[in-house]
Amino acid sequence: MLNRISRFTASAVLLTAVAISACGTTPGDRAVSGGLLGAGTGAAIGSLSGSAGTGAIIGGVGGAAIGALTSPNALDLGPPPWRQASVHRRCVRWSETTGRCVRSVRA
Repeated sequence: MLNRISRFTASAVLLTAVAISACGTTPGDRAVSGGLLGAGTGAAIGSLSGSAGTGAIIGGVGGAAIGALTSPNALDLGPPPWRQASVHRRCVRWSETTGRCVRSVRA
């Protein structure tokens, strides 16, 4: 019974992390959010195998790498939580070469 609950919990954490991974419009923002989600997911899965720390490190590095390498055009969930308290701006034009916002307007 406990093994079944652990598998369900790990699956739910992994699904949630994949669903909300790579928030942000800059590579740095996506790397931070991907790293945090990867570390949390890695710790949850690692705790099932007995090594939560190792799982957190592997998940954090993998999540940060994936977050930094993704394009905001592929998946954009809006600004990350640490940027939402500032003035809201919305990007209206992206650079083809850098993938960064070239022109933004107040939302």
